[in-house]
Amino acid sequence: MGLATREAYGKALLDLGASNENVVVLDADLSKSTKTGDFWAAHPERFVNVGIAEQNLMGIAAGLANYGKVPFASTFAVFATGRAFEVIRNSICYPNLNVKIAATHAGISVGEDGGSHQSIEDIALMNSLPNMTVVVPADAREADQAIKYAAEHVGPMYIRLGRLAAKDIFDENYTFEFGKGVQLTEGTDVAIIATGLMTAEAVEAAEALKADGISARVIHIPTIKPVDRDIIAKAAAECKFIVTAEEHSVIGGLGSVVSDVVTSTNPTKVVKIGINDVFGESGTPAALLEKYGMTSANIVKVVKENI
Repeated sequence: MGLATREAYGKALLDLGASNENVVVLDADLSKSTKTGDFWAAHPERFVNVGIAEQNLMGIAAGLANYGKVPFASTFAVFATGRAFEVIRNSICYPNLNVKIAATHAGISVGEDGGSHQSIEDIALMNSLPNMTVVVPADAREADQAIKYAAEHVGPMYIRLGRLAAKDIFDENYTFEFGKGVQLTEGTDVAIIATGLMTAEAVEAAEALKADGISARVIHIPTIKPVDRDIIAKAAAECKFIVTAEEHSVIGGLGSVVSDVVTSTNPTKVVKIGINDVFGESGTPAALLEKYGMTSANIVKVVKENI
């Protein structure tokens, strides 16, 4: 097990702080949890703690971007995208300002904090906004590269980060490419298209399916918007059906994006694994991931039911 993507975020910010004097970091009184505290200690003159005021967090970030800074605005995903949605819409996306929203504690793997703090709709909300881009790293290495890319990318970006330690997928030879999917295994019976922590589960599922004679292609989608239409369309043409896997609602997330691509290119069956239009609940991350089907075993089960 590797680092949580929020841990990688904190380390990447330290690197950016030393190399880019325009990078500023803002937090909503959660720096210990979002891992922005190290940047605060190293660069106090470029850190703003706005307190528990997420709308103000986004508004100040927009103002800083308007003056040439590269602001990273951080809080929990449920507050970043929910409480501050209107400010993100009208003060960041509408004027197309260069704000990076790095939201941690996304999905049900937040665990014991419960349904009120488990953001299962954030990708859908951010996907709906013109000018917004959406990135969901699968492991710490990819998160580090995505954050450093975000500092160079011009325009609004939402980066979804997790609380739970993420399984390592990529080695030192990996390079994050914005807007590009990554094919991790070959296969023609089924294409498993995943994002975030579910990508590691998809890889494990493919290994289990291989032992049963089922050929599974695994595709990781780190950039939900703009999505890599070509890699999805190719999978739809070459595989018998598609299974999507995400730690997010099946409404408006990766599954919906993949379905949109498939229906307009190479129509085929798409089966979605995700949160099925319910809220989360309190429990250990492992128990919740098991209950809501966010496991390699459930991916195997769904593939076999549809093969």
